Formats: sequence, C-alpha cells, structure tokens
Amino acid sequence: MIVLGSNGFSRVSEFFSERLGATGVNKHYLLGHDAAAALLVDGRLVAAVEEERLNREKKTTDFPTNAIDWCLREAGITFEDVDLFAFPWNWSAQVRGEIVDGIRASPLPEAAKDRLVDTMADLFDQIVSPEAMLADFEARTGHRPDPAKVRFVPHHLAHATTGYYLAGMKDAAFLVSDGRAERFSTLTGEIRDGRITVFEDTVTGSEYSMGTLFSAITRFLGFVPNNDEYKVMGLAGYTAPPTPNPFVDRLLRLHDDGRYSFAKPLQTDNVRSHDDLFEEYFGPFEDTLAYKARVAAAAQQMLNVATAHQVRHLERRTDLDRLLFEGGVALNCLNNTPMFEGSRFEDMQVSFGASDTGITIGAAAHAWLNHPDTDPADIHAASAPVSPYLGPSYDEAAIEAALRGFAGRVVVSRLADDEVVEQVAQLLTQKVVIGWFEGRVEHGPRALGHRSILANPGFDDIKDIINTRVKHREPFRPFAPLVLEEQAPKIFEMGRKTSSPYMTFVFPVREEYRDRIPGAVHVDGTSRIQTLTDEGTPRLTALLRRFTDLTDTPCLINTSFNVAGEPIVCTPTDALNCFLGTEIDYLVLGNHLIAKTD
Repeated sequence: MIVLGSNGFSRVSEFFSERLGATGVNKHYLLGHDAAAALLVDGRLVAAVEEERLNREKKTTDFPTNAIDWCLREAGITFEDVDLFAFPWNWSAQVRGEIVDGIRASPLPEAAKDRLVDTMADLFDQIVSPEAMLADFEARTGHRPDPAKVRFVPHHLAHATTGYYLAGMKDAAFLVSDGRAERFSTLTGEIRDGRITVFEDTVTGSEYSMGTLFSAITRFLGFVPNNDEYKVMGLAGYTAPPTPNPFVDRLLRLHDDGRYSFAKPLQTDNVRSHDDLFEEYFGPFEDTLAYKARVAAAAQQMLNVATAHQVRHLERRTDLDRLLFEGGVALNCLNNTPMFEGSRFEDMQVSFGASDTGITIGAAAHAWLNHPDTDPADIHAASAPVSPYLGPSYDEAAIEAALRGFAGRVVVSRLADDEVVEQVAQLLTQKVVIGWFEGRVEHGPRALGHRSILANPGFDDIKDIINTRVKHREPFRPFAPLVLEEQAPKIFEMGRKTSSPYMTFVFPVREEYRDRIPGAVHVDGTSRIQTLTDEGTPRLTALLRRFTDLTDTPCLINTSFNVAGEPIVCTPTDALNCFLGTEIDYLVLGNHLIAKTD
C-alpha cells in the first residue's frame, strides 16, 4: 500500500494577509506553515521533505509541489500508483458549524462577530474545505485524487500518530499541544495497537492555547511569532522567573480535570489582545536584555506549570508507561526535561517531527494504520524507530557539477573516506567554523548532522564568532553540543534519560565539564544536546571520536547550516552559496574539502 501525505495551501498566505493582517512580523500567523510531503510504502517511510528546503522560503505555507514531486521520483512512482492521499486537516461541515457557533457565543461586538463569521466562511469555502483542498491539489499537480482514496486526518491526531510512528509504534499515552488545530489547541489520550483514544474531557479550545500565548509573548518581545519562540527560550536562561510570577499567579488557571485556561481568553482575530496585560504585569516594554529575560523566564515557568499539570492528570488516566509529547509546544526543550523527570512515566519521546514539519508523516501513517487492508503483521514489520534522514541526497556527480559553477572562487581537495574524518578533526582543533554536508537531508526544524555547522566548543569566544560572523543572529543565542551517547551521562546530568538524538531535551552540564566546553554551555549552565551513535550517524560519530582523541574535548558544536531567515541548506549549491556568503572557514561536501580562494 502506498500513502502520500501532503500539507500546504496555495492561497492561505494571501488570504490571511488580506483578512487577518498576517504580514510583516505576523507573517507566520497561518495554517499550513511548514508545508511538506511524505511517502509510505507498505508501512515504511521512504521519503519525506519540507517544501522550504526546495523552494527556499522559510516556513513556507505554499502547496508542496516540489516536495510531492521529489517524493514520487524518489520512490519511482506516479500518482496512479498511490493508494491513499492523506491530509493532516479535517475541516468538516461539523467543524465549520462549531466554529461559527463559538464565534456567535463569544463576547465580541456584533459587527466584529459578523466580520469574523464571514472570514471563517470564506476560509472554508476557498482554502480548507475538503472540496477546496482537492481542487488545490488538482490545480497544482494536474491530478485529481479519487475521493475514495482520500483521508482527511484531524490535525492533532496526525501529530499524535507522528510521534507514535517515528518512535517505533509502541503503545503510549500522548499529549499534543500547539497553537491550534481545526478548533482546539491541546488534547491527551492513548494509542494502543495503532488505534487512538482521545480523552475528550481534556480538550482545550484555541482561546486558551499555550502555543498561541507563547507566540504572543514572542511578538511582544520584538521577535517573529510562530518562528522565534526559541529566542524566548534562550532569553529565559538569563534570569530566574519573578516571584510572584504574574503569568502563573494571575493569568494561568488550572482545573481539576487536567485542563487549564487563562483569566483573559485569547482573541483569534486580534494578535495583540494581551499586550496591555503584559505591560500591566511587567511595566512598559523596554528593549533591553534584562526586561526581555524577565518576561521570558516568567513565560517559561508558566508553560512548565501548565504542561506538568496536564501530565499529572494524564498519569491518572492511563496505565501505560510511555509518553509521547507532540505539537509545536513540544519543541520547547526547556520544558521537556523537568516535565519527564516530574512524571511517573518510564520514558518520554519528542520526535524530530514534533512541530508541523512532521504531520504529513503522521497523516500518512494514520491513514495506513486505519485502513482495513492493513494487516497486523505489516504493522509489526514496520515497528522500528525511524531515522530523521529522509530527504534528498546528492551523489559525487551532483557535487562535482555544483563545484564547476563556483570555479575560481573555491579551492577543492578530493579525500578518501578516512581522510575526511582525519583532516576535519585536525582542522577542528583550531578556532575554525566548518560547514558539514552529507547524505540525505534531515527532517524537522533542527540540523541533526547532515546539514550542520561544526566548531570546537573549547574556545570561550566561539559562540560569538558563529553568531556574529556566520549566523548573523543575536549574541545571546546558545549552541547545541554533539556528544557520544555512551559518554553523555558522564558530561551532562541527564536524570532518567539515556539519549537525546533530536535535540529535544536540555540538561545541566556537570560542573567539571563546563570549562572544557564553554562554547556549548548556555549562561544558565545547561545544554540542548544531540547524542550520536555509530548506527545513526557513522561518519559524524567517527569524526567526534577522532576529535576527542586529539583534544580531550568530548563534544562538538552543532548548529544548522543556514543563516538567520533562511531554511537549512538542501543542495550542494545551497551549501556553497551559504559558505561563500558567510565567514565559514571550510566546507565539507561529501568527500570534498573546500576552502575559499582568498
């Protein structure tokens, strides 16, 4: 059985711009962001890529024409071979009616209600209804899927299935939390044998969305919402949350059934509905590190308290010992470690596709798991954790063709496999920055060693060098260390976790190692780590082993191979352009070591 998952809309950006002012700093206040495609063949994920990697528009909402084309080519098939088409949204007539009823029951003025109802009706008719989505698919691909082959998967169920599938399809409880799905912002439940049970009484409406509130705080602090929340996480490490914390003591309300709400609900049509409240709590906005850090630390504590409350209730509802946390809020790795450590769950997984980057995988897996022709034996055969390296790769011929386009601007050395590891390890003993490009593009928002920038964390000023000369971003931003999985507990206080392969958990650095890897330690003494194994990333792991032998430094800095505002590089040409446009010292393209002519 072949299943194609797809997320993205041709006109949604234009629609939200015209109707809801989603321009400028609010440009990601949209549906369909992180557009992507994924392809399952007999339960095995053979291809998945985000559209942004191919069209070079970060967090694009556009219909994923390029991603779909690449997935089909990678598998050697056409649309006629696809058995199911899966979309991670289910904007049914019932959902439309419930949304309209909610608007009518809101305290908005009547004129505002009428405008919002008209906007939602047009959004349904033109963009997100099943008919509109299929028409969009046909217009962009030339293929009209047979309605009998189409599955519209509710957004949050796609999220939950993403975590379940990528973690190896073991029974688990789940928590999903993001900005909003069709109507809701968070829910909990269980997945047993591929079947989802939602604990309906824990569903939280979008007016109490922790993801949207955190985005509102991101906007208030001068950053881009639904994009720069990681900057708020970085700032939170610069100070302790205030006592008392107005976000926790005055805004957040915890309920006995495991839900939470806000003293002042969010307004979907007013992205700045809480700015006055933020200034009431913290004083007039100041464009200073101290002010922003105080707000960020308060917001981080609020998020921690809210999700811990949900998990405590979930513990009482399920006898399962594994927890999956998915949705955009799950990318808040500062929250994930204390959330797991404070729970009774024996394991907690946050996938590399936890945000909307992964929902095409989840939608395709959900369609496959729930198809009557899917045999339990097929599910068992496919039940293994999935590698994140799912996108395009480029062979030596493609790399050499790209290099010819940069003749005269670069100096190229062709190396043997063992020479790549040895020479790059030797270079990294110095204060240099190296672009690292190998194999298939990783999936998700974080570079996981196939499109990465590497550096030696033993230098005190290496973080400033990368932030200012390479990434062109704020100096307060921390960097993540690569560490061998077997060595990680010796260097970091990992508690009950034994691995963190996707940079989804943060751990304190043990005191005796902080001076040895200063470039990878945040101001609060923590690091968001990526653990490596020989099976998962053999060449990168070999590089780290050799580097450690040479320097006695047990980590390497790993940050995404891009500059601020651009997607992670995908092709050799992307990598060369980024290399030449920044102060990266060397570039590794497969077995080619590249320097600049000057």
